[in-house]
Amino acid sequence: MLIQYICRQCMEISILQLIEGAKKAEGLTVIIDVFRAFSTACYAFGNGAARMICVGGVTQALQLKSKIPESILIGERDGKKVAGFDYGNSPTEIEHVDFSGKTLILTTSSGTQGIVNATNADEVITGSFINAGAVVKYVNRMAPRKVSLVCMGRGGVQLSDEDTECAGYVRNALEGVAQEFAPLINRLRYSEASQSFFDPQKTWKPERDFDLCLDLDRFSFILKAEHYRDGTALLRRIST
Repeated sequence: MLIQYICRQCMEISILQLIEGAKKAEGLTVIIDVFRAFSTACYAFGNGAARMICVGGVTQALQLKSKIPESILIGERDGKKVAGFDYGNSPTEIEHVDFSGKTLILTTSSGTQGIVNATNADEVITGSFINAGAVVKYVNRMAPRKVSLVCMGRGGVQLSDEDTECAGYVRNALEGVAQEFAPLINRLRYSEASQSFFDPQKTWKPERDFDLCLDLDRFSFILKAEHYRDGTALLRRIST
């Protein structure tokens, strides 16, 4: 307990925003995208995915698929599934899909942009509410001097409540601050970003996505990003 306490005291935690924040991130960096990239990614790994390659662009994703037999394309632009992709960026869509042993290729408007732009970080992992406890446990175990919590927001250029709330939740947990989750869910239910989940005309954002993305600590693993090729990163599952 004494060692953990000392590590908490010497840990410098910064909350950064959007793509520009990702570029400035240092130390152990957590790229946060609650709605929906890194929630979707957790569900994919929970369903057996062997690895996930994150890329910045659609063309790059399509080129990679042509080189990796039986790989699966997941992603969105403006929230909608990209033409020619296998799945969109929706936990509901892949909730019951068996990805055992598969290589997935992911590109999104926000989350993956944060990963490929965090070039000054010592280490990059992803974060969301559904594995927040695992993120906290991993960071405490690694005990870095610097922690950067990067909120990717909407398109990497506009602030969003859910990512900022997640960063605050993780920071409070790292600092040993007691907090309740139910009031946070209520706040997010009425946030601007959440309203699209309750709009029946926006079929690419099913209402169930809201609940799946806020299922606190559903998964006990983190996703660590490693360099793969230029402009891409490989996500691997690490149990905590």
